[in-house]
Amino acid sequence: MTSGAQAKRFRLVVEYDGTAYGGWQVQPNAPSIQQSLIDAARPLSSSDVDVQGSGRTDAGVHACGQVAHLALVTRLEAGDVERALNARLPRDIRVLEVARASDSFHARFSARGKRYLYALETARRLSVFDRGRVWHVPGALSIEAMRAGAKELVGRHDFSAFSSKAGERPDNVRRVTAIRIRPARRTKLLVFVAGEGFLYNMVRTMVAALVAVGRSELDPADLKAALTHRDRARLPATAPPQGLYLWRVRYGPKADRGDGR
Repeated sequence: MTSGAQAKRFRLVVEYDGTAYGGWQVQPNAPSIQQSLIDAARPLSSSDVDVQGSGRTDAGVHACGQVAHLALVTRLEAGDVERALNARLPRDIRVLEVARASDSFHARFSARGKRYLYALETARRLSVFDRGRVWHVPGALSIEAMRAGAKELVGRHDFSAFSSKAGERPDNVRRVTAIRIRPARRTKLLVFVAGEGFLYNMVRTMVAALVAVGRSELDPADLKAALTHRDRARLPATAPPQGLYLWRVRYGPKADRGDGR
């Protein structure tokens, strides 16, 4: 690295197709989004680089607006970093935006909330172009019933019943601020879930429960009972990862100064 290099922190917005990856986090036995970004950034820095995301997405999960911070020693500015990263990244990962950030900004701890999208396809046959992008649930779903079920999940609750690892955490209370269910075309449904934070597999389990309500396999009251009794056995298996997208990450006006929680 030439003279004039400085320690800098950048805020990245990243999209990716998670099909070929073991998830966001670096891991020994599978490729990861985080490792791909580290590898792309390493030639730009005269010292070690640090990449941290707003949260960990699982294997097969996609992102339209994952936020990460990148710390490195470089003379490059934001626009140069964006171009250099995209030139080195695989085609299924793209950096959409790079901006300078203060040293106190942390992609995870400064975040105020997240919004996820889950895509469902109800057609009898799944298009080859939707493979790995949606959950194929052939047959009619009652949107009205699903919306009634969603009302039971909005608010501040103990979501132990909706997590695959609830027993590993001392606190499973989370606040879901909104759930929106709307048709995207004749046979596709989109479920948007917004909240201040989520447990492991929480969104996918919520979607699976809403699908069961839409199929009349569960009633909206059953979702309320699962919350009350904290009973995972009352709910169906977790929905597959392929239909899930990290859509947006929300930061407050003070987030760049590290005041977000």
